Amino acid sequence: MAGEWPKVTIESLLESGAITGHKDGNHGSDYPRVEEFGTSGVPFLTAKSLSEGRLDVDGAPRLADDKADRLHFGFLKPGDVLLSHNATIGRVGIVPDFTGRLLIGTSLTYFRLDNSRIFPRYLAAYFSGADFQNQLAAVMSHTTRNQIPITAQRQLQIVLPPLAQQKAIAAVLGVLDDKIELNRRMNATLEAMARALFQSWFVDFDPVRAKLDGRKPDGLDKATAALFSAAFQDSPLGPIPQGWKVRSLDETANYLNGLALQNYPPGDGSTLSVIKIAQLRKGDTDGADRCSADLPPEYIIHDGDVLFSWSGSLEVELWCGGSGALNQHLFKVTSAEFPKWFCYLWTLHHLDEFRLIAAGKATTMGHIQRGHLTAAKVIVPPRPLLDVMTSVASPLIEQIVGNRIQSRTLASLRDTLLPKLLSGEIEIFTDSRHAGVSG
Repeated sequence: MAGEWPKVTIESLLESGAITGHKDGNHGSDYPRVEEFGTSGVPFLTAKSLSEGRLDVDGAPRLADDKADRLHFGFLKPGDVLLSHNATIGRVGIVPDFTGRLLIGTSLTYFRLDNSRIFPRYLAAYFSGADFQNQLAAVMSHTTRNQIPITAQRQLQIVLPPLAQQKAIAAVLGVLDDKIELNRRMNATLEAMARALFQSWFVDFDPVRAKLDGRKPDGLDKATAALFSAAFQDSPLGPIPQGWKVRSLDETANYLNGLALQNYPPGDGSTLSVIKIAQLRKGDTDGADRCSADLPPEYIIHDGDVLFSWSGSLEVELWCGGSGALNQHLFKVTSAEFPKWFCYLWTLHHLDEFRLIAAGKATTMGHIQRGHLTAAKVIVPPRPLLDVMTSVASPLIEQIVGNRIQSRTLASLRDTLLPKLLSGEIEIFTDSRHAGVSG
């Protein structure tokens, strides 16, 4: 029975002699320095490499092979369970099958398990649950440093069902995780499609160039192709399609700056999560501050809104983390004249330029100013063509938003199921003659 399952320390579940991470703060003189990382070599994973249970190897910095050769710790194996324990606490992931080598930095611990006693996907699910996360918080409350020492991690406890039950619990939760991952991959494809269309229409002017060359524009029906001109005209930006106009970014959309929400403290009435840059980067409101919901409606954020952080870490995102309040240093981007896809992709188009401007402010926190929005230019096609473009681009954006909202719902369901599965409130039958779930 679930109530009779023992609680054991993590240390008791490790493979004999397994190293679980870097020694507490003592990395030796051979630990790589920041300037040694590049774009080729061995992926070097940090807490930033973990998000929603997924391990982002492609986005990790690289350490040259000869520099990795001098290290005697931190190399991963498939099936290792990862936990972030320094600065960003409590992110979880599992190392998949891979070729080559993988390294972790000091913000991560790996747990190499005794597979006869513990199933990796079960441990990762348990790590993500409230019981374990509360244990991490309790350790944090007794330390002056924003980290969980390796020695303390070894003594943290988990509920240990029989191995068959672990696998059954992991399988139930894995269905939800797999759908969340499928949505993520679908959205990566949809985002790439939207950006490719934007590049073709507004940067490379492929349909116009095709018509100039006497070719049929790729992927366009006859009626749509006819809406593209077959000539260029001069503009402040150089040649643009005939009949198109150049406008400033802030002429095509309203960039509403957020409020100093500390001036709207939560009271006895309704409250909202405060959406700051940290929430924008995470994509959710977990751990967010609260403020009064008594705000002008334009400062309330909803799923699908375009948000742009103009200070510190400059990002442009389609927000899908639930309702919240717009904090200062964030723009909410809306337009009464142009569709969402147009405002989102044009702001995104200028993001690298804005980041360079912000990086040049050496004496202050990097940011851009209103004048930079005016200086950034947008090319606007004639309305009939814009309407046809919208019929193609808007469904891509809408599906991205829909998939993200669905994934948030699935993640919430997963987090609700885990304690019920562990407590026995929902029971999984592992006997093949009585397979199923009850509760």
